[in-house]
Amino acid sequence: MTSITIALSKGRIFDETKPLLKAAGIVSLDNPEKSRKLILKTNNPNVSLIIVRASDVPTYVQYGAADIGIAGKDVLLEHNGSGLYQLLDLNIACCRMMVAVKNNFDYETAIRQGARLRVATKYLHTAQEHFAEKNMHVDLIKLYGSMELAPLVGLADAIVDLVSSGDTLKANNLKAVEEIIPISSRLIINQAALKVKRENIQPILIAFSEIVKKGNILLQQ
Repeated sequence: MTSITIALSKGRIFDETKPLLKAAGIVSLDNPEKSRKLILKTNNPNVSLIIVRASDVPTYVQYGAADIGIAGKDVLLEHNGSGLYQLLDLNIACCRMMVAVKNNFDYETAIRQGARLRVATKYLHTAQEHFAEKNMHVDLIKLYGSMELAPLVGLADAIVDLVSSGDTLKANNLKAVEEIIPISSRLIINQAALKVKRENIQPILIAFSEIVKKGNILLQQ
């Protein structure tokens, strides 16, 4: 049987993917939060998991280092998407891509007056497209973390970031003022692997699809 490699990231995506993997008969023999291993064996000797940064999952799949991956829509929007298929919205790790500002910042007035805003984000492509569609002129500042700090110290007027509960925004006296797009994690597959390894990949696709359908989620092409 041909071997299959699945790329995952630690944390929420890995935790919420475990029931899907179990439905496909795949159980990791190691806990990525406790193990230092980057290649994890499973109960199926022909299926292995590789643990990579969330932002790197599409790259591993695109170049064939992994046959399958689970990646957030936010990551896929920043990736060019060549060499892979987005086959299924798994409806896990759900959140929203939002614009947020300090509580005392009048975002609506700034928009009406055509102000040029400084926006901090690690999602440059998504932010650029969003503000271009609104005909807003912004200066984008690339950050990799602690996004909420940028408006507090005067680095930026606004941020574009993922928001789940909104508790972190509230704790830092920020507010979400605009939703850009809802985010969830997607099943992605290397184009060549889908053709060459279809017989071995198909059972995994079917199992994932069935459990997603039970949650009333439709298969998306």
